[in-house]
Amino acid sequence: MLMAANFLSRNRSIILYGVSLAVLLLLMKWLEWHFIVLSNAFEIYAGLIAVIFTLLGIWLALKLARPKTVIVEREVVVNGADFIFNEDERVKLGLSKREMEVLQLMADGLSNEEIAARLFVSLNTIKTHSSKVFEKLEVRRRTHAVDKARKLQLIP
Repeated sequence: MLMAANFLSRNRSIILYGVSLAVLLLLMKWLEWHFIVLSNAFEIYAGLIAVIFTLLGIWLALKLARPKTVIVEREVVVNGADFIFNEDERVKLGLSKREMEVLQLMADGLSNEEIAARLFVSLNTIKTHSSKVFEKLEVRRRTHAVDKARKLQLIP
């Protein structure tokens, strides 16, 4: 401790000059930067805006170019001869004979209007049967209902 105090007292003027030069150098660098920014303010702002719009354009292009389609691979049973109807599952789900007919016609790809014409009932009746099938199978879409019914061996 005594040596440090002795060192500071002997070299006080050198340390003071060194600190003064460092502060002066920092002040000069700050003034230089300040002068560059003020004299080239328009170019700096224009460059920053150009960079921002370039990055925004790249981000937007990547968002818009991303494919929105999803490829789903599913197992398809080609031979219907191996199909065995699962009566226990039908009873467990509580599907009626008419609901099974509607489900089969959905699987065949018919629209609600075509199903109504084939079964000689109104469109509202088919919509009711469809909603009951969806409710009993716990699905929201026709494709999900058909897929689940095939997995449960209710339709071929």
